[in-house]
Amino acid sequence: MTTEEGSIEEGGEFEFIDPNDILAELPDDGDMPMEEDEDGEERGDVGALPSREESESMVGGFREHQGSVFAVSCHPTQPLAVSGGEDDLGYVWDITDGEVIVKLTGHTDSVTSTAFSHDGEMVATGGMDGKVRIWRRHGNENYRTWEFLTELQGPDEIMWLRWHPKGTVLLAGSNDSTAWLWQLPSGNTMQVFSGHTGPVQCGEFTPDGKRIVTACADGHLMFWDPRSTVPVFKLGPGDVRFDLGGITSLAINPSSTLAVVGGESGGIRVVSLSKGDIVGAPGGHTDGQSVEALSFAELTGVSGGAGLVISGGTDGRAYIWDLNTMRARATLSHGEEAITTVLSHPTPRSHLVTTGSADGTLKTWDARSGTLLSVHKGHEGPVFSASLGLEGSVVVSAGDDGSCYVFTIDQ
Repeated sequence: MTTEEGSIEEGGEFEFIDPNDILAELPDDGDMPMEEDEDGEERGDVGALPSREESESMVGGFREHQGSVFAVSCHPTQPLAVSGGEDDLGYVWDITDGEVIVKLTGHTDSVTSTAFSHDGEMVATGGMDGKVRIWRRHGNENYRTWEFLTELQGPDEIMWLRWHPKGTVLLAGSNDSTAWLWQLPSGNTMQVFSGHTGPVQCGEFTPDGKRIVTACADGHLMFWDPRSTVPVFKLGPGDVRFDLGGITSLAINPSSTLAVVGGESGGIRVVSLSKGDIVGAPGGHTDGQSVEALSFAELTGVSGGAGLVISGGTDGRAYIWDLNTMRARATLSHGEEAITTVLSHPTPRSHLVTTGSADGTLKTWDARSGTLLSVHKGHEGPVFSASLGLEGSVVVSAGDDGSCYVFTIDQ
């Protein structure tokens, strides 16, 4: 038994947690007041980026896409982002001034997934056309020149992309019930994972890079050794304890010992990856409102053992769960609009969590107390995606309004 699993596996059974056990619920305080200039006028203008309302935390933006922007990802070290949209295009752009670095062409349908490799030397785009296209940095002087490397084919519509945390290996999930693993830069197919019975909506490498977890719209979770086409174990709705409807979100703890999944029913399950069994079922989201986002948080000195995970749902709420007790430390609210993304900031801002919502805002919270610290405004429609850049000092968002915005995090 690992340290991470110790306190939640005692007794060997999972437990359902009643919403009444929630320790604190923080209401949505509405709009944050804007600071005023000396002449008493509110300051809301940032550069020449038009929107109905902008926050002072906005420091830049990008509006080259001609249609909704579905995905955005920040470079691991450089002030760059890659975005993909309804216009069948991807862009690598400079988050400091919005300059286009390279236009990523070749897709024939919406680009719905984007990702930089762990070392930032390659970038991938995935589309509804089933294509995965790879570019790599050209030369060693800077990150301003990129060249097309290869196109990977095989799956149907791409649902998500994940790079290996330590190597040049790419994982993708498809709506045809398969997941694919490729080696780069060769583009060789390493493995095709079959066995799901619905679109593979979620997937992650374990942080140690040794295993893979996938989950599908028919409610099955599978744990894989990448060298085998047979899962190490699988869980599904045949076990009534694991009946979540379709699985809509997935996160794995930093020690690679626990997976947390959220479903369209509003349920959450905590799974021991060493035992292949359910060890917790925290409950708080509204029945029938799907859990759209999950993220582990590492808070120094706040919660040992299994740690904290934040869940965001279409009920407009995010919960900060202590997995040692399976109780909610606090509830974060976006009103009645769905939460679409949850981001846990890295050190030295590991006490911060940022949520994005269909209400067009992002909010940054203190995860230790659940206190709302700032509201980031600019989008005129739902926020579809967001990513942390420059060691978590900025949040880059993408939305239905065709815009990407850059917000600075001062806390």
